Amino acid sequence: MNWVVCLCADWCGVCRDYRELFTQMAVRYPGSRFAWLDIEDEAELVGDIEVETFPTLLIADAGGVHFFGPLTPHAQTLSRLLDSLALPGQPATPHSAPTQALLRALAVATEHWIRAAG
Repeated sequence: MNWVVCLCADWCGVCRDYRELFTQMAVRYPGSRFAWLDIEDEAELVGDIEVETFPTLLIADAGGVHFFGPLTPHAQTLSRLLDSLALPGQPATPHSAPTQALLRALAVATEHWIRAAG
């Protein structure tokens, strides 16, 4: 299962505006697990992952990281990215220790998962 993790900050207006759209995308892509993390409030969970701009997305699975970086907060942009990553044979970058630690922590930190109620 793919993880789609939004790394954000509560003080960021763009992130706050993006949250509803991100939740809608969780409904549209039920095969992926979506999570929302405020990097300041959840600094211990985020660990050593560096975030330079908001919103930053981490899209990964057991095979590695498929995308890590800032993404324009538009439904079409995220949808195109997720659709392209769903195609067979998409390469992944091996996990770094910080991304492995984050995904392990998120697996049990269900309060950060976006519950698709659609």
